Amino acid sequence: MNETHCFPSPQVQLSISLVTYHPDEPMLRDTLASLRVAFAHAQAIGVIGRAWLVLVDNGDDAGLDELVRASGWEDFSIVSGHGNVGFGRGHNLALELGTGDLHLILNPDVYLQPDALSAASLFMAEKPECVLLSPAILGVENGWHFLCKRYPSMFDLVLRGFFPHLGRRFFARRLARYEMLESSGQTVLWDPPIVSGCFMLMRASVLREVRGFDPDYFLYFEDFDLSLRAALHGRIAAVSDVRIAHFGGGAGRKGWKHVRMFCRSGMQFFNRHGWRIV
Repeated sequence: MNETHCFPSPQVQLSISLVTYHPDEPMLRDTLASLRVAFAHAQAIGVIGRAWLVLVDNGDDAGLDELVRASGWEDFSIVSGHGNVGFGRGHNLALELGTGDLHLILNPDVYLQPDALSAASLFMAEKPECVLLSPAILGVENGWHFLCKRYPSMFDLVLRGFFPHLGRRFFARRLARYEMLESSGQTVLWDPPIVSGCFMLMRASVLREVRGFDPDYFLYFEDFDLSLRAALHGRIAAVSDVRIAHFGGGAGRKGWKHVRMFCRSGMQFFNRHGWRIV
């Protein structure tokens, strides 16, 4: 394992990247507003000195600058005109503009609790061995659980993504193990194999060292791949005090185009990291 990476001061500099493609504007507005509130809280208690946002517009949508500004953000930039290059490549474009001490990879369909950035930044300051932090998410039954997964098999992915509800209920114990639900009562879960790309707070030095996302993934599994590569440079932690709500996910519910992309990316992932059928 390489030496740990740590920022030198409690007043960290935070860069944030968010990739959109024809977004749901009310949802994006809520995401940005909750992010702004969370930053204001962290700034007020002296945890974060500066935070700036890079919104990467893969869809060349008009009016996003006004939307970002109306959400309370002044320190931001928008990258557009490059076409739909995919999720990972979009975030990599933001990284080319420079990063802070910490970098937050965020989805446009996430709502942050007001103290989410404060809790996350304090944890990273206190635990220099942590290179990637994942939050807790509000579940369907109003409980909190981690956004973590064990290394998948093909059957796990098909079961979770495409089986009807009744079929998933039959394999509920298997899915619970894959999603590491037994760990949800913990304050901190160390070293989960895979965490979700909807909210990844990373030490920017490590993110630069691994060269961001693998650009060969257009959509899906790029977060699986980044989790495995980040773990070679330090420890991953899922922290229950960092809380979000996430309104996306579910390739099987988005039509056959997304199913094809999911399958293609899954094959790329298994080819690179090792196949598990069952």
